[in-house]
Amino acid sequence: MINKITASVLFLSLTATFAFTTYEPNAEAAIAANTSVKEEVEAIAAPTAEEKISLLYEEFATVNENMPSRVSFTYAITGYNKLEDEEKIENKLLSIVDFSLPSTEKRLWILDMESNEVLYHTYVSHGKNTGGNMATKFSNTPNSLQSSLGFYVTAETYYGKNGLSLFIDGMEKEFNSKARERYVVIHGADYAKESSIQRLGRLGRSYGCPAVPTEVSKEIINKIKGGSALFIYHTNDNYIANSTYINDQMV
Repeated sequence: MINKITASVLFLSLTATFAFTTYEPNAEAAIAANTSVKEEVEAIAAPTAEEKISLLYEEFATVNENMPSRVSFTYAITGYNKLEDEEKIENKLLSIVDFSLPSTEKRLWILDMESNEVLYHTYVSHGKNTGGNMATKFSNTPNSLQSSLGFYVTAETYYGKNGLSLFIDGMEKEFNSKARERYVVIHGADYAKESSIQRLGRLGRSYGCPAVPTEVSKEIINKIKGGSALFIYHTNDNYIANSTYINDQMV
């Protein structure tokens, strides 16, 4: 069994062998055998999907002080890659909402996937029936007033009772497919500001929308609209076990 410690040495050795091999009648078998070993070496030397994501996390972390957790980032990148494979990403941004954190913490990150920069790190509210300071219950059911987990793709904007708002289309049938029907959208809200934490001991709550502070809402909405990815994460056992976006083989 070839391990990664010797993989690079073997690869260089094989390269040299190919460079100085001349054709002889009995050489074909040797070349075929060496090719098989070379392919094994290359397979071992190549980083796995998990290793690629870990390297990407480190690249982000070297230039950004505030980062999502490694586990939420890993799941987010896994789903983002699948959305790209499905040609659903037009705006190469990835928003991560970590509802395993209390509402008193900034739990929304917006990542630029081309520059490896964290563009925004701010507060975000969860649904009224999802919990108090901590989010604990999630639903895809209309009128549940609960947040929905999983992957979304941002769509078009409109003006409603909360001002400029952004439709988000759920990509996961079991978990968030009724987002548009429920008018689960991104919008600004005064109750999503730090002043609410000082007054209530937590953020105010929405009817299921991931609401953001009004002072940055227009800027965020205009930045992420039109086909960027949004991942709403939680340690929820049902979601972790059944989401095809985080459980399919990573690429």
